[in-house]
Amino acid sequence: MEQILPIIIGTLALIIGIVLGKLIFAKNTKKQVEEAEKETQRIISEGKNEAETLKREKLLEAKERFVQLKAEHDKEVLQRNQKLGESENRIKQKEQLINQKDQSIEKLIKDNEGIKDTLTRQIEVVNIKRTELEKHQEEHIRRLEKVAGLSAEEAKAQLIESLKQEAHSQALVIQQEIVDDAKLRANKEARKLIIQTIQRTAAEQAIENAITVFNLESDEIKGSIIGREGRNIRAIEAATGVDLIVDDTPEAIILSSFDPLRREIARLSLQRLVTDGRIHPARIEEVVEKTRKQLEEQIIEIGERTVIELGIHGLHKELVRIVGKMRFRSSYGQNLLMHSREVANLCGIMAAELGMNTKLAKRAGLLHDIGKVPDDETELSHALLGMKLAEKYGENPAVCNAIGAHHDEVEMQYVISPIIQACDAMSGARPGARREIMQQYLQRIKDLENLALAYPGVEKAYAIQAGRELRVIVEADKVTDMDSDKLSFEIAQKIQTEMTYPGQIKVTVIREKRAVNIAR
Repeated sequence: MEQILPIIIGTLALIIGIVLGKLIFAKNTKKQVEEAEKETQRIISEGKNEAETLKREKLLEAKERFVQLKAEHDKEVLQRNQKLGESENRIKQKEQLINQKDQSIEKLIKDNEGIKDTLTRQIEVVNIKRTELEKHQEEHIRRLEKVAGLSAEEAKAQLIESLKQEAHSQALVIQQEIVDDAKLRANKEARKLIIQTIQRTAAEQAIENAITVFNLESDEIKGSIIGREGRNIRAIEAATGVDLIVDDTPEAIILSSFDPLRREIARLSLQRLVTDGRIHPARIEEVVEKTRKQLEEQIIEIGERTVIELGIHGLHKELVRIVGKMRFRSSYGQNLLMHSREVANLCGIMAAELGMNTKLAKRAGLLHDIGKVPDDETELSHALLGMKLAEKYGENPAVCNAIGAHHDEVEMQYVISPIIQACDAMSGARPGARREIMQQYLQRIKDLENLALAYPGVEKAYAIQAGRELRVIVEADKVTDMDSDKLSFEIAQKIQTEMTYPGQIKVTVIREKRAVNIAR
């Protein structure tokens, strides 16, 4: 097609020239016809030249393309031949390896057949000798039975029985000696170990109060704290759950509550309010909430300081918070954190004397009473609750078992468990360590608050004035004024029927409606 193209172009040019010549001839003079013919001849000549030139160029391009394709084809053929040669070499090598393996296998089979024959002959010889030996042994036994008048089984049984009786009597004598010696040594060593442990641990007496005295610079501040018609003091008591006693005591206000944490929040809040000077219900709620958050940070700091002082590492941050929270709780009048620190030190000393892991013992001693400071009320005992908390936060199984078993509520599975139980008893049994009446009182106060919180619509409940008054704060949207009277009566009746208490308890139901809008 490319070679025909120049010829077609030349032919077209020729036809165009002829047509042009005829047109010029028809319209112009003879001179013009001659010029047109000359022009036509020139155009035809140029067309032929261009056609020849294009023809030569296309032939050259076709030859070059043919040479290039041939070179590429030769190259591909060469590469394929090389790959085929390599494949043939690999196949030959594999065939040689297979032949060598076949030869080796055939040789092994021949060798094994020879060994098998040898072993078979040796086994036959051994079987023959064993048969002969059994015959000789049976003959020997028959001769012995004939001489002794007993069969082999009877003689064996008599010998075993005599040896058993002799060993049993000797074992009883040795066992009794070991038991007597162990009892004597165990009692001495146990007394020595406990006495040394107690002597090496500093103990504190139980000091637990139900009130805190807040000192004032002057009695004029009492009026600001009470507020107009007592609204400030009511707001403080409602926000903190602490009873404020303002009496004739000069320059002092008494904060009364069974919960040390509430008393501390109330004390710090009052200190800020008095220093700031702005005392009104909205400001009181803001300061109390801020103080509660800061006290939470202080609790975490106390926990961190405690675990650092005891050399305990890797404790979960939630367990650290619970340890710090024990600073504001008491157990039978004994500060819970001081008791736990003391138990941890006792456990560490006793474990060191017994050659056990002191760090693990201290860890279990510090955490053994974490169930006494739960965030939520629960029906579980403090030992089982503490074990579940320790398991939840990834503590060692030995520590978890020691926490749950220190009051024999679960089975002791590790050696460290009785050590925790013994050290807990040592810390609580010291003269002046605990007050039984205080714990009963605290439990009664908690039961009183929980009784009120069980009713629907109750938001908060505070037992104040040492349990002589119960203040119940209800939600205004859920409880009407008429329901408040009924609720107060029902709570009082339930307290009379279900609780044991000295004197009388005043039940106060507080219902407050607030309308809040913000101007922007």
